[in-house]
Amino acid sequence: MTKVIFIPGNGGCTTNDNWFPSIKRELEKHKFEVIASVFPDSDLARESYWIPFLRDKLNADQDSILIGHSSGAIAAMRYAEQYPILGSVLVGAYYTDLGMENEKLSGYFNRSFDWNKISQNQQWVSLFASEDDPWIPIDHPRHIHACLNCEYHEFKNQGHFGGDYFKSDFPELTLSVLNNMRKNVR
Repeated sequence: MTKVIFIPGNGGCTTNDNWFPSIKRELEKHKFEVIASVFPDSDLARESYWIPFLRDKLNADQDSILIGHSSGAIAAMRYAEQYPILGSVLVGAYYTDLGMENEKLSGYFNRSFDWNKISQNQQWVSLFASEDDPWIPIDHPRHIHACLNCEYHEFKNQGHFGGDYFKSDFPELTLSVLNNMRKNVR
């Protein structure tokens, strides 16, 4: 069975916030095992905690889809640099510390991303971005899209996809997962 693992953003966000519960319900209807766990070190989301947690506690593997929001998207990319996964959905992703102290402390940005490894270690990547994201300049997801040559969904009015307002549904994300599973699973 394909396992879907939600990775929330930093700052105390949980997998019970915003659109996570609706995505969980929809994917479970399609027989996915969905894991929505509380992550350690939620305020800083440090790589030294989150990557081992994904590997050792949540058992992310080549049959797993990682759905990451904000810092969770960064964790998904860094995980795919090191370990094979089935695919990933990156929501509100970025590739620098954005000049923010908490992002610097996370450990994700102390080296360049290995875009080739991220691509090679998974069958597909879907990226969601919005021009009006209050924290992520649109050039960041556009750069990630160019580096990963992945599926890309750009909106004009979705902000930080629930990080800055309550967003209860995200049907485009569910559809992306289902379409990618139909098209790309070997």
